[in-house]
Amino acid sequence: MGLKVLLIDALNLIRRVDAARRDASGRYTGPSVVDSCTQSLRRALKECEPTHAVCVFEGKGKGFRTEIYENYKAGRPPMPRDLEESLPAIKKAFLEAGVKSIEIDSLEADDVIATLACKTESRKGRVIILSTDKIFLQLLSGHVSVRDHFKKCFLDEGYVLEKFHVRPYQLADLLALAGDPTNAIPGIPGVGMKTACKLLSEYQTLENILAQAPAMGTKLGQTIGRCEQDALMFQGLLRLKRDIELGLNLQDFRYHV
Repeated sequence: MGLKVLLIDALNLIRRVDAARRDASGRYTGPSVVDSCTQSLRRALKECEPTHAVCVFEGKGKGFRTEIYENYKAGRPPMPRDLEESLPAIKKAFLEAGVKSIEIDSLEADDVIATLACKTESRKGRVIILSTDKIFLQLLSGHVSVRDHFKKCFLDEGYVLEKFHVRPYQLADLLALAGDPTNAIPGIPGVGMKTACKLLSEYQTLENILAQAPAMGTKLGQTIGRCEQDALMFQGLLRLKRDIELGLNLQDFRYHV
């Protein structure tokens, strides 16, 4: 079997499993969160059949995005305290299931996953990113796929076109223009999803849109021109880093059934 790497957005998986186990009052029902998360991980391993697998957690400390834009991810609800206290036990159970967990200080899991995905792709290996976070869809390629573990399906370019009406490589530009409430990125005033899609259909990239804004001769063009620096900042926040020096070796994550 060739190289096939399963990159698990750990907190995305854990928090989704955790939320499904709570009743209306927030109390747990059914098996423990550790058992539920481990069972979910085992199912992913069975369905994806990787040669290598790793669970990537958020690094501690402030990352570069918050340094650039202090409102980044502002307003997100904190992790429930009981779940946070369960994380060491979950990581231990994941390791016993054959999958190591990693976190790198001041780095978001998204960028670590993106870098590992591109490193694997450069070796002609196949990558499966296990996450429901739309941010990973910008990485889609012939070697990189994104899997919705809970719907048991892969999210491909057809999915991106149907849901967002742009190509995967345009996704960060789309959200920079229209905004991304998930990450508290407001976008450009007066530019919603429909307008952003139309602009990207005509001009292909954010850079082209900004270059043509003065020639549009419209109020929208004037607004985009005034907000050029904000648009580029938002784009930088939304694009995943793919070339971080992690000091990791894929061989450390070989998965043995």
